[in-house]
Amino acid sequence: MSLRRVKIGDMIGDSPDQLLLRRIRAQGNFIEYVPLSLIGLVLTEIETASPWPALSIGIALVCGRVFHVIGMYCNYAPLRGFGKVLTYLSLVLTALLLSGAMLGFV
Repeated sequence: MSLRRVKIGDMIGDSPDQLLLRRIRAQGNFIEYVPLSLIGLVLTEIETASPWPALSIGIALVCGRVFHVIGMYCNYAPLRGFGKVLTYLSLVLTALLLSGAMLGFV
């Protein structure tokens, strides 16, 4: 993102440059979802007896984030949407596993 800012000469804030705006949003979206997901993965790893649930959810999260950023940069909505679905799925599964662990089901 910094190289793009230097290239177009717009160093602060938003820009009319569409590529820079997509990069800003991709970074913002990452910051909005990944920290919470990582905290959930750590708690899932601690609370469940097997490492497989956390590993499976982590793989889904990484794939979702990669698909989302590729979709953002290439302006390809289906890939971006699939990335969103995988990201949301990882959050929901983490919440369900943690809820089940707290209630004694897992």
